[in-house]
Amino acid sequence: MNGTEMELDWLKDFLALAEQKTFSRAAQARHVSQPAFGRRIRALEDWIGTQLFVRGAQGAALTPAGSHFEPAAHALLRGLERARRETRAAGAQDTATLSIAATHALSFTFFPSWVRGVMRTQTLGTLNLISDSMEACEQIMLSGEVHFLLCHHHPDAPTRFEPDRFESVRVGDDVLVPLCTPAAPGQDQGSWSLPGSCSDPIPYLAYSSASGLGRILESCQAEPPIHRATRFTSHLAATLTTMAREGHGVAWLPQTVAADDRSCGRLVRAGPEQFDVPIEIRLFRSLECRNPAADALWNFLSQPQIV
Repeated sequence: MNGTEMELDWLKDFLALAEQKTFSRAAQARHVSQPAFGRRIRALEDWIGTQLFVRGAQGAALTPAGSHFEPAAHALLRGLERARRETRAAGAQDTATLSIAATHALSFTFFPSWVRGVMRTQTLGTLNLISDSMEACEQIMLSGEVHFLLCHHHPDAPTRFEPDRFESVRVGDDVLVPLCTPAAPGQDQGSWSLPGSCSDPIPYLAYSSASGLGRILESCQAEPPIHRATRFTSHLAATLTTMAREGHGVAWLPQTVAADDRSCGRLVRAGPEQFDVPIEIRLFRSLECRNPAADALWNFLSQPQIV
């Protein structure tokens, strides 16, 4: 066996390549150069002692060994992330009053201004914010590690929260808008126009299955039907925003995330408002993970004039 110690980044690289299926897209998703990404994949294969991917003109496909390793890689990363969260929580438990999980998109856009508004009238004490994908946030919430979960919500999209264990309140609104680069600088017309056609489908920048926004889009069928071909996948709205800004295709982005790009003309509509998806921003509460501060915040938010 190779004596080199395995690095955590190798696991993340492996899962990115398994999802993206090409070295170029996976390297972009991992924010490294393609040569460096390729060396790390080979280093992981050397460490394991067998080939994990078949390289070909169409991209990279998992070998039988790679398919066997994929669920173990997911489990290892989940276990490490949970151990980190629990250790962090143990270190902060003497000072943290409220623990809130929030999806990445809302952590960087909606949450700071929302919590600032709440703090004008409420004393929240020390906050512990955990930012992750919707899939990870759901698991954190279900395991009782946080008091609240802040996420985008649509009534047609499935969640893992049973009403008798979790309640929620709307704290804001958002809308998923199909956006792309302008056809020419300063123009309002996009480089692509929905709904596309069978012969000329729209290049689609998609959310992965770990994303709550991806679930929402999958549950909302557009009329007329959209003809699209997936070109890139990520669970991060910020990554899809960058890919759209660089001209790789059309992404349905939250207005809270894309507002600056739209105001500056870097991104424009790829279709009329009939293709927009209105969504809510909701705060979910666990009935099993409570303290006085969490109860006080919930009572405040549940007042009709606040909602």
